[in-house]
Amino acid sequence: MDIEALKKFCGEDWTKVTGRIKGALKSEIDLLNATNDMILSHSGKQLRPLLSVMVAKACMASDRPLPEDCIRVAAAAELLHNATLLHDDVADESDCRRGTPTLNYLMGPSVSVLVGDFWLVSAINEIREAEHFGPRLISIFSNTLTHLAEGEMLQLQKARNCDTQEEDYLKIIFRKTASLFEASAVSAAISVNAPAWMEEAVRKYAVSMGLAFQIRDDIFDYSSGPDVGKPVGVDIREQKITMPLLGAFLNATQDEEAEIRAKIRQIADHPEYAEEILSFVSERDGLKYAEKRLDDYVRSAAESISALPESEARLHLEEMTYYVAKRDR
Repeated sequence: MDIEALKKFCGEDWTKVTGRIKGALKSEIDLLNATNDMILSHSGKQLRPLLSVMVAKACMASDRPLPEDCIRVAAAAELLHNATLLHDDVADESDCRRGTPTLNYLMGPSVSVLVGDFWLVSAINEIREAEHFGPRLISIFSNTLTHLAEGEMLQLQKARNCDTQEEDYLKIIFRKTASLFEASAVSAAISVNAPAWMEEAVRKYAVSMGLAFQIRDDIFDYSSGPDVGKPVGVDIREQKITMPLLGAFLNATQDEEAEIRAKIRQIADHPEYAEEILSFVSERDGLKYAEKRLDDYVRSAAESISALPESEARLHLEEMTYYVAKRDR
């Protein structure tokens, strides 16, 4: 799937979304405007607002322009996503994202947090100003913010203990990743007054796609190659146990698993353990298991929207799912 072709399909609706994002970030402070422009110039795939627009179009099953509330929720999804990235870069002490230096690296953690706060408030303002369904939309995005904070803390807790099981991992990635996919899709369905059964269909679709998205991202941590866009072994060095390693544990003895978990606990003092853990995942087919679980969620996502009216937009939603699963960066 070509992301740019999908944006072209969205036409004037997509133009309105990008215009809404830029408008929401306008400030009287020149430095803030320049900083926001820099961030927007490296805006990534913009999957979440695209998801909002495509879900709305699929629920409407028509070529009519989307209502303004839908444009607002799509913009809010992107604003909120980037706010979390700016905060994450501080928490993770990240110097690079999307192949470019982070704001945290260029201007320091205080600036990254402040700008992230500005983007977060801008997202909230977009939802607050929705003309219809305001309370429901506010509740959805409020719940998502709660999930994001809980996900970060649960991940930190589990990283310290190195006791993550698959159930814990799925809770973490739902809160940190899939919950915003869910909010992007469900709020879009609400904004076009879709019936309850459609809301539920796109909710299941978005959650499954969000989980698949994060599993693919975690597979990259064990995959070398110039197109991945992130160094290998970062998660291990941060004591994060993700799906590939959980899959490898299924093919190991209890003693071998205990030994690997002990080495992850000690990795700050023994960075050389990272290569051994990477080899362990490869030898015990951890990546194969992660790919299987990813495929399970892709299949679930596709099945969830099969009940929606046939339309070009629904076909594009299916394409988005497979893009998420097979993307190389």
